[in-house]
Amino acid sequence: MAAEYPKSANGPAMPDVNALSVTDLRAALMAGLADFARAPLYGIGIGAIFALVGVLIVLGLTVWDIPWMIYPFAIGFPLIGPFAAVGLFEVSRRLERGEPLGWPAIFSAIWRQRGRELSWMAFVMLFFFWIWMYQVRLLIALFLGRMSFATLEKFFNIVLYTPEGWLFLAVGHLIGAALALLLFSITVVSIPLLMERNYDFVTAMITSVKTVVASPFVMLGWGVFVTLAIIAASLPLFAGLMVVLPILGHATWHIYKRAVVIRA
Repeated sequence: MAAEYPKSANGPAMPDVNALSVTDLRAALMAGLADFARAPLYGIGIGAIFALVGVLIVLGLTVWDIPWMIYPFAIGFPLIGPFAAVGLFEVSRRLERGEPLGWPAIFSAIWRQRGRELSWMAFVMLFFFWIWMYQVRLLIALFLGRMSFATLEKFFNIVLYTPEGWLFLAVGHLIGAALALLLFSITVVSIPLLMERNYDFVTAMITSVKTVVASPFVMLGWGVFVTLAIIAASLPLFAGLMVVLPILGHATWHIYKRAVVIRA
């Protein structure tokens, strides 16, 4: 049976947000671990799909003879990770409510989002990823345009051992950090909120930003932790994502439940 999401004829009121502490993050992470332990096949399956997409894109970059793009791609790939966690949010929601699990129900919940506001968030996240990849190519043209790096090894030699490469890394990572912070702020709770409730995507993004503003250091710490964990899990051909992504996805659901207060 399809899940019923709360609706209001006049539209729901703007959610309130709670300030979070490190204790809340620790509790959410432990709850995420518990959800993964209760339904590991769903987490591993969804993580495997995400990892497979990453491997296929890396293979494509190699076939297209632009292997040097693998590094910026691997850094930017986590930007679209939250949308991949929609299925994980549904698993946590069902576990929370004691509803039965099943692949048809999980995929049905994901498929239903195509006609809801969450589809707009997918566009926003993909747009950020496109901006990230575009600015990498622009910075390469500006700082490394006269250099040749036909292989990934030559690319790393240039960026690690030349002044131009150091400047490219410094500017690129500063811009990337700004993009990641902005995207994290507008998505950290907006995606689970849109999946569960009948809000428009602008309200959801505002609520997400309010959550970050209410607990800036705690949420920034969570964002850094998530980014580093996903990057580390991506290093062995994205294989680590089959475990790391589901745990973080489930934990994000519990952060959302602790942070966002829905008024009746």
